[in-house]
Amino acid sequence: MAVWLFVIGIHLTGYFLFYKGYWEIYPNLTGVTAPLPFLYGPFLYLYVLYSIKSESRLRKIDYLHFAPTLMSYSLMSHFFFFYSANEKVQVYQGTIDDYNGTLATIMLVGFIISGITYTILAYRNLVKREKVVKENFSDTTRINLKWLRYTIIGIGLFFIVGTIVSVLREVIGFQFPFNADILFYSVLVGFIVFVGYSGIRQQDLFTSTNIKERELVKTESEYKKSSLKVEVANNKHQELLDFMEREKPYLNNKLTISELAEELSLSTNHLSQIINQYEEVNFHDFINKYRVEEFILKAQRDTSFSLLGIAYDSGFNSKSTFNTVFKKFKSLTPSQYISKLKK
Repeated sequence: MAVWLFVIGIHLTGYFLFYKGYWEIYPNLTGVTAPLPFLYGPFLYLYVLYSIKSESRLRKIDYLHFAPTLMSYSLMSHFFFFYSANEKVQVYQGTIDDYNGTLATIMLVGFIISGITYTILAYRNLVKREKVVKENFSDTTRINLKWLRYTIIGIGLFFIVGTIVSVLREVIGFQFPFNADILFYSVLVGFIVFVGYSGIRQQDLFTSTNIKERELVKTESEYKKSSLKVEVANNKHQELLDFMEREKPYLNNKLTISELAEELSLSTNHLSQIINQYEEVNFHDFINKYRVEEFILKAQRDTSFSLLGIAYDSGFNSKSTFNTVFKKFKSLTPSQYISKLKK
């Protein structure tokens, strides 16, 4: 993330110098930051990928994502960087058409394709990982990935708006009554603030838990060819329900599927299979449904505590999660539901 934001900062600095007219004073600096937008998509994708993985080092294949940027610098070295200072000024003034006519168009189209493609890839990857999280964790307060979703949507809108502005201005010839670039880059500054703040607050998905990535239940498809026999599954399902009622493991607000599977002498994949097939919900919803019912029972018995206090005592770990989960199962807020029961 630090490298990504640094690159964006360099790009913004380049535009600021151009906007202030420094390119006329120092023409040899012009175009240096032009290929940097090609890094936005790869950085977005890789940041999403490695924010939710336990590995910290890039794989060799990951470096291929930076090839378009290197190719752009290579082309610019041939068509632009070795121009004289006077020729570079003429390029920006439109006297020489090589750069503005051909290379700039190629880079613009490539930037648009790269941005949209990587945004889609990042979003698809995030959706998959969100499913994995709910298959393994009963509480997602510290590993909530919503902010990454907002980040992807934000950068996607950034690319879309940039595409529309570029097409209107460069292809159609529409003249905006305001400086569209200033608005465009101002939005980018706001994006930097949001990503920086949210990234700092991000809890690594695995360091705050006692579960390792290789132990995670991935998706439903991984147990479709399971070796778990029907008779064993039936018995283990009943054992699971009895254990939930007797031991109330859901009161542990950091309960994971690996911990519950260990108690039942099951593999995490087999336990996930049983919950999905017999209860027709993921692990997250299965556990929180018990917490909701526990909350209702305690709220009816003891009115001396606040609803939030009872929620914490029932296994919930945050007010927002409690309210969201409760409304999902009961279609009412906790206070509305309890008030309705008292009537």
